[in-house]
Amino acid sequence: MNATASAMRFAAPVDPATLGMTQKVFAFASMCVGMFIALLDIQIVSASLRDIGGGLSAGADETAWVQTSYLIAEIVVIPLSGWLSKVFSTRWLFAASALGFTLASLLCGAAWDIQSMIVFRALQGFLGGSMIPMVFTTAFVFFHNKQRVIAAATIGAIASLAPTLGPTLGGWITDHASWHWLFYVNLVPGMFVAIAVPLLVNIDSHDYSLLRHADYLGMVLLAIFLGCLEYTLEEGPRWNWFSDQTILTTAWLSGLAGVGFVLRSLTYDHPVVDLRALRDRNFALGCLFSFVTGIGLFATIYLTPLFLGRVRGYSALEIGEAIFSTGVFQILTIPLYSFLATRFDLRWIMMAGLALFAVSMWDFTPITHDWSGNELLLPQALRGMAQQLAVPPTVTLTLGGLPPARLKLASGLFNLMRNLGGAIGIAVCATVLNDRTNLHFYRMAEHLNVDNEPMNRWLAQAGAHLAELGSNTTEAGNSALHQLWQLTYREAQTLSYADAFLVIMACFVVATALVPLMRKVAPPAGPSADSH
Repeated sequence: MNATASAMRFAAPVDPATLGMTQKVFAFASMCVGMFIALLDIQIVSASLRDIGGGLSAGADETAWVQTSYLIAEIVVIPLSGWLSKVFSTRWLFAASALGFTLASLLCGAAWDIQSMIVFRALQGFLGGSMIPMVFTTAFVFFHNKQRVIAAATIGAIASLAPTLGPTLGGWITDHASWHWLFYVNLVPGMFVAIAVPLLVNIDSHDYSLLRHADYLGMVLLAIFLGCLEYTLEEGPRWNWFSDQTILTTAWLSGLAGVGFVLRSLTYDHPVVDLRALRDRNFALGCLFSFVTGIGLFATIYLTPLFLGRVRGYSALEIGEAIFSTGVFQILTIPLYSFLATRFDLRWIMMAGLALFAVSMWDFTPITHDWSGNELLLPQALRGMAQQLAVPPTVTLTLGGLPPARLKLASGLFNLMRNLGGAIGIAVCATVLNDRTNLHFYRMAEHLNVDNEPMNRWLAQAGAHLAELGSNTTEAGNSALHQLWQLTYREAQTLSYADAFLVIMACFVVATALVPLMRKVAPPAGPSADSH
């Protein structure tokens, strides 16, 4: 009889207000582990794609899908997570998500060719994506007042730190073990989360009746919209955008499905994503800021390793070591943010963070071909500090003023905007790099003609040096011209990176100017009756 009663108590949801602080912290921390590994895996492969491609005998175009497939799957499931957690409960959806992510990680590490890797990475992103927004909603149920500020700071740190550390950790693992361990490292924390969360988190009940009234058409439209959009953004720069028939088709499908999804969500009684929450000014602006910070987080993580790999010729480990300073300075800023957040209006802290991010992008613009970890230290340090000052207050100001009953559905949309910003930011930066590299190359080439005496002297010296090494006159001349072409292309590439950082800076300048439009949020003193 006692065992039966104990089992019933375990199954029934518990009012978070009755839990001790230690219980809440352990429950929240176990969920944060799941969120961390899900976000880490977005970028953990970015510095090791060449190694993965070599191990699976795949070309660069195929290997790029190791990252793209994960992003597409994750971006589709994130906005669905609020509805899914209502159907299956936060506890069991999170546990299933962690278990599925862990098993998919095992399959990724054991992949036998590039096709199997792409499928398993898509499974990994889809099965693990739900963990990210559920941490946001649970934090606002568990914590209140100053505790909520600290919880939001923790979430914000993880949301920006995990993708930042991805290339560093991935490069180190690949260099010291093998690329297989990029995925095997998820096994222990994944299993811990899958076991710990059902034992520690029990804040709501499942409601299978929602399956009868579910907006399945809306889900299909959402999946087509986001999946095709992500494909278009990822593959567009590589295939010259709309000159490619496949890109043109996916763009049209995404646009039509997107319009259909919006109309469906605004007219259906039980939408899968709560677009009506955008009527709240803070939530609408917060989604915009989440979008912009997504651009900053993911585009800079994309640009810096790419520069170090293509221009500097760094290995995966060297890339990780060079960009490690961003994460270090973000961690060092956490105590500062916690101090400021309890004493000053979060809007002005967020404004300072967005402005500092713009300054860090400006500090990237003098970039030259010989920049390494030393030259990158200051702009990356400023970016790390900016991430910690900008992301946590955005979380609190955006979600803190919403009624708890709407929090689950709205949290999915908020997190979607960050990932969508990252996808669009990377696509725009890839296009900038391609177009501006060509432009800078042609402009420099215009001055490299027979009337350019310094160039003629350099070619003569280079040709003479090559002739001394055993080349005949014709071969030496051709080799010298090839070296000149390589030098010109390298400088054109470097200038294009400066242009891309300027584009990101402009986004943050606009976002900074919009911060005063947000209202100050006073979090409720306790949970409302509909919070679980």
